[in-house]
Amino acid sequence: MKFFLDTADLKEIKEAVSWGALAGVTTNPSLYARIGGTLADFPAHIDRICTLCKGPVSAEAVGTTRDEIIREGRELAAIASNVVVKIPVTVEGLAATRALADEGIRVNMTLCFSVPQALLAARSGARYVSPFVGRFDDISEDGLDQLSNIIVALNNYDFTQAGVNGENIEVIAASIRSTNHVTQAALLGADIATVPFNVLKKCVEHPLTNNGLASFNADWEKVRNA
Repeated sequence: MKFFLDTADLKEIKEAVSWGALAGVTTNPSLYARIGGTLADFPAHIDRICTLCKGPVSAEAVGTTRDEIIREGRELAAIASNVVVKIPVTVEGLAATRALADEGIRVNMTLCFSVPQALLAARSGARYVSPFVGRFDDISEDGLDQLSNIIVALNNYDFTQAGVNGENIEVIAASIRSTNHVTQAALLGADIATVPFNVLKKCVEHPLTNNGLASFNADWEKVRNA
């Protein structure tokens, strides 16, 4: 399973890239607003992210009609070669995805909450589909169960030709809130988990690792002082 970072914060991206395990970045309007981003600087900011991370960088179109989404999608894709246009699973979004995919523009269909939505995203030509896990948990439903259903359903069929340039559609486990979400997404066979930086850091940490390191260091001090 690949790791994407779900953020618009350049410092977080730069740090995660230095670990050598980051495969991509996902952003959305809320994440960009959180860092105090402005409309005028948005294209330049996406370009800066694309420079830091050479993998896919999802930038979201905010239009509501297919024509608006297509226009924004073309503009976003023109920023850098590794931009993926993020589009919500709606009727207008599906139509825009089909049009953009036919032009060779990769699309990540977001706000996916059901198997039918995921199947329609795949049929429309999406390169990625992003089922949300945590938002189901927020309403006391099992987001991991929904993720599992989507992975099974998509794996039942060959969507190789649905993706851009013959690439197969990949499932991005999104709205990840914990390391357990990451673990379960991997066990379920998700292709990618896009995680906030605080969760990515927790994936590295374990109390037994910390205890073992402290023990090794203490024993080495005995060697040094012998």
